[in-house]
Amino acid sequence: MAEKGPTRQRRGRPRQAEVARLAGVSQTTVSLVLGGNKQGIALHEDTRARVLAAARDLGYVPDPAARRLAAARNNLLGVFSFTATFPTAVEHSYYPILVGVEQEAAAQGYDLVLFTGSSPGGAQAGDPGALNRVRLADGCLFLGRHVPDDQLRQLVADGYPAVHIGRRDELEGLAWVGADYVAASAEVVRHLAGLGHRRIVLVREDDDAPASTDREHGFRTALAACACPSAEAGPAAVVRTAHPAHDITPAWVRDRLAEGVTAFVAEETDTGAAWRALHEAVAAAGLTAPGDLSLALLGSPPADLATARPPTGFDIPRADLGAAAVRMLTAQLSGQEHTEPLVACGFRAGSTAGPPPPGRTG
Repeated sequence: MAEKGPTRQRRGRPRQAEVARLAGVSQTTVSLVLGGNKQGIALHEDTRARVLAAARDLGYVPDPAARRLAAARNNLLGVFSFTATFPTAVEHSYYPILVGVEQEAAAQGYDLVLFTGSSPGGAQAGDPGALNRVRLADGCLFLGRHVPDDQLRQLVADGYPAVHIGRRDELEGLAWVGADYVAASAEVVRHLAGLGHRRIVLVREDDDAPASTDREHGFRTALAACACPSAEAGPAAVVRTAHPAHDITPAWVRDRLAEGVTAFVAEETDTGAAWRALHEAVAAAGLTAPGDLSLALLGSPPADLATARPPTGFDIPRADLGAAAVRMLTAQLSGQEHTEPLVACGFRAGSTAGPPPPGRTG
């Protein structure tokens, strides 16, 4: 009978996955520790010690061929988008990010490779192994709300240099740069409260994208700090909908006004669906902002709704985000520790918010 268990003779060199099992940590953590933690991720010293001890016990040594491959550089940075169409049109909200990426990459002597991972008719980002194509570049920047976690996690575990543009801290070891949506959203609510609004509703898409979560957190924090009755309403202060065009209707807006709501806030997303639905419902109801109610947008409007009357809200410094992401990625490539602070968003007074109508204090 063949031997089983730990007495079985090993074949071949030990792998990082075996080190991870012995140390009781993820393969991503092993990759970080054995790679010198060039990303600068915070790790407990006892975790690092367990990984190193496990590597010694197993006799783990890096694959020299893999090391030579990793050391090869061709001065190419990849950009991979998870949106339906690669954002190369000026009206796309990600376009200014690409401008910042291009300018900073050129300044640092890198060329760009654009990967159309979600374009119709092409390879889809969710297909098995689709992200492996980015290995043609020295490192890659990723854009988009809905990310195939398993594939991106594997890239990071393999030590491939990667940066996500937008908060993505649920993937251990993945570097990211982001805008301070919490502070910016809170500032918008404080502005509305300062105008006299006390019952405010946020409309957001029904997903758990970090950008949406951050906006809601800032919204709720400011409601509570301003002692707005909306804060006491709990879930009613935030409307999550998977189908904004179906759920946010003229009748819905009128019902909320009848309940005492005087201001409505929507989040910006890739699709702009929440703001579009709210904007169109108000118009279809025969209402105006700021005459009958106030409107605010946590971000910038879609290009087709950008008018001479900008909505109250904030502007996302997209070009700065793109440049910051390139700096972080090139630091990884050079083995330097580098962190970028959250980029502040600029408040936009706009023209869609004013005091509540006479006789309605919110």
